[in-house]
Amino acid sequence: MTILLSQIWLAVNSFAFVLAEGGGAQAVDFSIMGMIRAMGPVPIGVNIILLIMSIWSIAIMVERYLTFSAAKNQSREFAPKVANSLKSQKIDEAISLSDKYKKSHLAMVVNAGLQEFRAHQLSNDISGDIVDASKRAQQRASAIKIAEFKRGLSGLATIGSTAPFVGLFGTVFGIITAFQGMRTAESSGISAVAGGIAEALFTTAFGLFVAVPAVWLFNYFTSKVDNFVVEMDNSSAELLDYFLKQRGKK
Repeated sequence: MTILLSQIWLAVNSFAFVLAEGGGAQAVDFSIMGMIRAMGPVPIGVNIILLIMSIWSIAIMVERYLTFSAAKNQSREFAPKVANSLKSQKIDEAISLSDKYKKSHLAMVVNAGLQEFRAHQLSNDISGDIVDASKRAQQRASAIKIAEFKRGLSGLATIGSTAPFVGLFGTVFGIITAFQGMRTAESSGISAVAGGIAEALFTTAFGLFVAVPAVWLFNYFTSKVDNFVVEMDNSSAELLDYFLKQRGKK
């Protein structure tokens, strides 16, 4: 980031120097469209890459937000219902209920444990092996669900960490173009370096614009996954406690 800021400062100083030398030069359009029109093929290619990265990150953000919201909402509905079913000793009803909430992380973990428990329930002897088998089933279901929750987050992290450097490449190239234009600035005015300055400033800003939301949302989604893991662990522990209580009644 220090290198990036120093490159921006160098570009601004170069711009100020040429502006002072060619004060009577023609006006240059520094609007967004004006800067884009002044760019060469390399900066345009850099900005196309940044645009693709931006669209990709937005797609991940929207998809993850919808997935996490559905998991949260369905789990809130599922938890009290399955608790009532288990209190009434209705294992089949609890399993049927968990099958209805496909997007709930709690339902997936509870379903795995109940399926394993029901498979051995008819023996009328709930041994420690049955409880351990149910625990392992819940752990497998939890691992699968965590992997599903983390899908796409690595791409978001990659975009957040690399977008500034992609923008920096465009900045460096723009500064090189600006220095090349300085050789003719005395006769051509500021228009000789306008393209380089536009490339340097625009690609830097675009790279940061892509990276900052990606980093924010990556951290946010990671914290949500951590919360879901805690909820699944708690549900698994509560279900195991239920099995142990049933074992004590046999």
